Amino acid sequence: MSAWDDMTGQAGAVDVLRSAASASSSSMTHAWLITGPPGSGRSNIAYAFAAALLSGDPDGDQQTIAQVESRTHPDLSILRTENVSYKIEEVRAFATTSYYSPSVGRYRVMVIEDADRMTERTSNVLLKALEEPPERTVWVLCAPSDADMLPTIRSRVRTLRLSLPTVDDVAALLQVQLGVDAVTAERAARLAQSHIGMAKRLATDADALSRRERTLRTALAMRTVTDAVMAAAGMLEIAGDDAKAFTAERDEAERESVLRSLGVEPGKTVPPALRSQLKALEDDQKRRATRSLRDGIDRILVDLLSLYRDITMVQLGRDAAIINREFTDDLRRAAESTDPARTLHTMDAIQLARRRIAGNVAPALALEAALVTAIR
Repeated sequence: MSAWDDMTGQAGAVDVLRSAASASSSSMTHAWLITGPPGSGRSNIAYAFAAALLSGDPDGDQQTIAQVESRTHPDLSILRTENVSYKIEEVRAFATTSYYSPSVGRYRVMVIEDADRMTERTSNVLLKALEEPPERTVWVLCAPSDADMLPTIRSRVRTLRLSLPTVDDVAALLQVQLGVDAVTAERAARLAQSHIGMAKRLATDADALSRRERTLRTALAMRTVTDAVMAAAGMLEIAGDDAKAFTAERDEAERESVLRSLGVEPGKTVPPALRSQLKALEDDQKRRATRSLRDGIDRILVDLLSLYRDITMVQLGRDAAIINREFTDDLRRAAESTDPARTLHTMDAIQLARRRIAGNVAPALALEAALVTAIR
């Protein structure tokens, strides 16, 4: 077993990191930025690299791989957030731990997932730690692209860009890891556009697949401004349902765990002296729900982009390149009702909606503005 076994479609990046893990400490690059589109496996390859660094074996040894996978290795520090952005206090506290000497491994490895979720002020806290890292500390940041990071941070890291794996690669991975049949694996990988995490969900969650289909059918049925406004509301409802399905069970389990740790029996009233702890948990869950909703809206917009891309492909006579093959007849009818320039305008509007929502514009307004351009 190797730490790199599940690095689908990233042979070039794996070679670079294996070579780095074999290098001496004096020639080692001590700050890395792993970039790639959503679903390319940024965090997975970061942890595989961590296992190789910590073990001193470019493929990682079994014990270290197991500890990294369970996130229990004493020399591995991880910063991740389920909120919209990182808090400056947690980044400052995390940066402080980078100065601790490794206890059992060759290095102390500092992994930051979604490093692009730092504000400029928070990024400056990280910058101070990156400027003069201890000789035996290695930073591994993950972000969609280097453009998402401050120029001062980009100048202090070595960037490794990942590519999106092919549909065939992801389908093969689903068959091996999930045991699904070839047809289900191919459909999930294709509809997820090679996003590994989303492909796994579509392959195993019939409700998620149904919500995606409902989104596309709603978009195809739009004919008037009223339809567009109603479609936006419906899609936001779908995103909300998706977010609730993703977080509800976990939220309840966390609440029960906290109540047990506080000595409160299920169904009993929480004593006033303990309510602050429960309130802190509820605040964290609300922030996580906000991020989950935004992520759900962004997934819907990505699905819509795939739809209008397919319409463009039909208009240009490239039917073989269609992603949403289950909608082929609908796509052809839609292609006949407009022209490629108008379809591309809609795709631009959807990308603009993604940027606006990321910039805290009300999702309903951004989505309505995008969908109005799609009226045929």
